[in-house]
Amino acid sequence: MSVIHEKNCKNLHPVTDVSTGEVTCRSCGSVILEKAVEMGPEMVGLSKEEYESNTRVGRKLTLKLSDMGLSTIIQKNNQDSTGKRLSSENARIFHRLRLWDRNSRYRQEQKSFIKAFTLLDGIKSKLGLPEPVVEKSAYLFRKASAKKILSGRSTIGILCATVYMACRLTSTPRTIQDIALAGNVKRKYLQGVCRFLMQELKINPETFSPIDFVERVAKAVKVGNKTRLDALKMISTVQNKGISTSKNPMAMAAAVVHLAVVSNKEKISQIKIAQASGISAVTIRDRAKEIRQKIGGEI
Repeated sequence: MSVIHEKNCKNLHPVTDVSTGEVTCRSCGSVILEKAVEMGPEMVGLSKEEYESNTRVGRKLTLKLSDMGLSTIIQKNNQDSTGKRLSSENARIFHRLRLWDRNSRYRQEQKSFIKAFTLLDGIKSKLGLPEPVVEKSAYLFRKASAKKILSGRSTIGILCATVYMACRLTSTPRTIQDIALAGNVKRKYLQGVCRFLMQELKINPETFSPIDFVERVAKAVKVGNKTRLDALKMISTVQNKGISTSKNPMAMAAAVVHLAVVSNKEKISQIKIAQASGISAVTIRDRAKEIRQKIGGEI
C-alpha cells in the first residue's frame, strides 16, 4: 500500500471508514491512496432471491472443466452493447481476439481435457463419486498432461488410473474392478497404467482397509444386523493380528462376511457373496480358511 505519512509518524495503524471506503492512519491521520474494495455481495436485496442475485462473483473455479469454468464468449457481429458498430481499429482487435480464443479452445492439450473430463463425468455418475474425488482425479490428469506422458497412450486408460489413485488418496472405497467396468477398460491394462503413473508422478497412496468394504458386501447380500456387527468385529481382529496385510481388501471383507453368515446360520450362499464382491468363491474359501486357522476361537 502506498501511504503519505507525516515526517514524525513512524507507525502505521490503518483504520477503515466503511461509509467512504477510505483507509486512514490512526497515528497521523494520513489517507492511504488505495480505497478499500468490498468483496462481498450487495446488501440492498429485500427478498432472498434479490440478495442471492446481488453478487459480484461468478461460479467457482473447478479443475473438472477443460477451461476451469472460465469460458469466454465473443460475439461474431462487430457491435457494442448499445448496438453501434465498432470502429475499424476495434473491429480488427476483436477479430484477433476471436482467433486467439478459437485457437486456445482447439489446442491438442485442450482437446484431451474435453474428452477426458466428459468421460470423468460419466464415471462419476456410474460410481457415485463425491466431488473431492472428481477434483483430485482432474488434478492428477492435468499433472500427467504437464509431464507430457499422455501422447501415445489411451486417454480413458490414464483417466481411469487417476480416478483409482484419487479414490485411494481420499480413502473412498472403490475397487480397481469397479473403475475398470465403469471406464470399459481391462483390469490388467488398468493395473499397468496405475503402476506407471504412480512411478511417474511419485505418488504412493495407501491401500484400502478391508473394513471399508465389509459394509458394502453386507448390504449387497442383505445380511442381518447381528451378522453385520459380527463381521465388523471379526475384520477388526483380523487387522489387529496383521492377517490382512498384503491381501486383497475386498477378498478379506467377503471372507469375514461369509464367516459371520455361517456363524449366525443365515441362508446366504457363498456364490451370492462372490457375485456381490466380485471375488471368486475359491478365493473367499481360501481367505476364510486362513482366518479360521489364525484366530480360531475368536470368531
